[in-house]
Amino acid sequence: MLTPLDIENKRFTKTIKGYNVDEVDDFLDQVTFEYEKLYKENAEFKSKFDGLNKELEHYKTVEHTLQNTLLMAQSTAEDIKSMAQKQADQIIDEAKIEAQRMVEGVNKDEVEIRRKTEELKKQFEVYKAKMEALLISQLELLQDKSEESE
Repeated sequence: MLTPLDIENKRFTKTIKGYNVDEVDDFLDQVTFEYEKLYKENAEFKSKFDGLNKELEHYKTVEHTLQNTLLMAQSTAEDIKSMAQKQADQIIDEAKIEAQRMVEGVNKDEVEIRRKTEELKKQFEVYKAKMEALLISQLELLQDKSEESE
């Protein structure tokens, strides 16, 4: 690539019928000045372009990282939700089993209480019959004694 220094140092051979040297030098000075200005602008733009490309790459990396983080967060949330559902189901199943065990225990207690109640009723009837028999025999004894004393 041609640099401003190359233009400034360019020398032409002189001929008798050649161009006016002062005009050519003035024109080359002007071209050199303009070219140098454009060359510097181009270098600045290249530098800015490189900087912007680096920033773009940085932001692409950040975007990629954020996307991966979001995917990982979604996956983790799904895993947590699934685990919580499993735990809830397990707790419900255990509660059902415990409730069934409690109902069975209450039913056994009820049967036992009914059995004891029936047994106590029978014992009461036996005791009542014995008391009635005792009272009748005592009454008969009293009647016999009363008849003997008459």
